[in-house]
Amino acid sequence: MATRGTRKKTADKPRYHHGDLRRALLDASLALISEEGFGALSLREVARRAGVTHAAPYRHFPDKEALLVAVAEEGFRAMTARMKERMGRESTPEGRLLACGVAYVLFAMEHPAHFRVMFGPHFTHPPELSSADGDVDSFGLLVGALSEAQRAGMVREGDNQLFALSCWSMVHGLASLLVDKLLDRSGVTTRDKAEALAEQTVGVLLHGLVR
Repeated sequence: MATRGTRKKTADKPRYHHGDLRRALLDASLALISEEGFGALSLREVARRAGVTHAAPYRHFPDKEALLVAVAEEGFRAMTARMKERMGRESTPEGRLLACGVAYVLFAMEHPAHFRVMFGPHFTHPPELSSADGDVDSFGLLVGALSEAQRAGMVREGDNQLFALSCWSMVHGLASLLVDKLLDRSGVTTRDKAEALAEQTVGVLLHGLVR
């Protein structure tokens, strides 16, 4: 027969409804990366932060990389949704291209832990970039926006994949600078300033520097 103390100890243990444990582990991982960096990440420490036994994470993730893959895939889905939402507000090809880049930068600034995991060097098996229903990924959105701009005569003819890689490189560079706070000395410390800089950067990309 269980003693009263045993019953109390059991009652105090965290109880998760279906799906809650996985969410708790993802949230704990993001918090840990934000506060202490990748070096502090381990399944044991994630379990401790989530308030579960050290064996509990293995119900969902066989190892640390699998946990990071899940975090990255969640980030890519959220970023793609953010890009679609902002692009959907625009009525012109140029507006959609601009929105595509700005949404990317703002997502990175607002979700730095996700962004660092998404593009980190810790994967032997790359994350799945498209959604579960096979919808287009973020890079596909950019390629599609460039194709639309070409058809409208706004962008010159050429290899869309190459154009997209050039655009992505520039926008990703700005996003990375913001995430690492390397533009703080230039006064770009708020969302509004980052948004304005992103719009200017994408504008330079679209129109060039030539007279």
